Amino acid sequence: MSTYSVVVVGMGKRGMHHAAAFQDNPSFEVAGICDIDEGRLVEAKEQLGGSVETSTDAAALTAALKPDVFCFCTMPHLRKAFVDIAIENGVKLVAFEKPVADSSTAGKELKAAIDASGIKAVVSHQHRYGPHYTKVKEIVASGALGTIHTIYASTPGWMMHMMTHMIDYMCWYNDYAPAEWAMAQAAGRSKLSDNHPSPDYIGGFIQFANGVRGVVETGAGAPDIPEVAKWWGRNRIRVMGDDGFAEVLTNGGWRSVTASGGLQSGEGAMDYAHDMVPYVQEIADWLDDDAKVHSCSFDRAFMGFEAMMAMCRSALEGGQVALPLETGADEINALREQLGEKAALLGSPEHAAEFGMA
Repeated sequence: MSTYSVVVVGMGKRGMHHAAAFQDNPSFEVAGICDIDEGRLVEAKEQLGGSVETSTDAAALTAALKPDVFCFCTMPHLRKAFVDIAIENGVKLVAFEKPVADSSTAGKELKAAIDASGIKAVVSHQHRYGPHYTKVKEIVASGALGTIHTIYASTPGWMMHMMTHMIDYMCWYNDYAPAEWAMAQAAGRSKLSDNHPSPDYIGGFIQFANGVRGVVETGAGAPDIPEVAKWWGRNRIRVMGDDGFAEVLTNGGWRSVTASGGLQSGEGAMDYAHDMVPYVQEIADWLDDDAKVHSCSFDRAFMGFEAMMAMCRSALEGGQVALPLETGADEINALREQLGEKAALLGSPEHAAEFGMA
């Protein structure tokens, strides 16, 4: 078994989740960490222990250490520069946070760089490893729901935080059938100034090549799931077929109704400590064997990213937007310039505080 060296950039909450998970896996050694906040570096080094190098300069640290894996957990507009650092230093695999990018232009540039270099790339859609998510996958794959016709996903979290999570798991449950088109509407401007810039609410449709219809809504207008305590965990993905349905709630377990099984349910909640373990192990497996492509591979994430950007374009231009996208655009800036001033209407009073409406 090989041991792979890792550099992690961005030592906030998610960066520490990644660094700790790499450090706990015998296939990896965290060689270096980076953050522009020196206080974070000191704290992270104390937690990680060992001989980990620290720096506020990601390029210099990576050039000095030449790691096998380059992981970065930064804001959505910071993608291409870090991937370029990885490619320039001969890294074998790059891992980063969702979403893929903050525009389809940036996303296409990123994809071109990754494809040309041959570097392996992974995007952190790690909720899928929760037992409640995998249980729904098992039910769908078993055929117990009959012919699948609709997959619905909702989250009160705004688009750049949560939509690619929702679409990625939708695609997973649909065996990654290609998307053919998307259509959407959007409302509300307050989160366009957020560090994950988004319309306050966006909802619409995705048509898949196998005939399955995806329905997605994220943000202020999304419905509440009051039985789930954690606001950021009030996310639903429901797979509907001719013979029943199965759904997962991010912090509320799973449930299903089928013709043969009646109503069934089980526990489950997002747990970084649990979910990061198989996510990191799959990175080791892919590095060891090219055939063991990571479940969260960049190519899979890019499918969901393009669908999200197509929904943004539809909200701007009206009508359906064909997929895959033929050209790039700067969808977020276009939303800033063109989205109307009318505020989003809430799907629940519970959402008011997060959208400055309390």
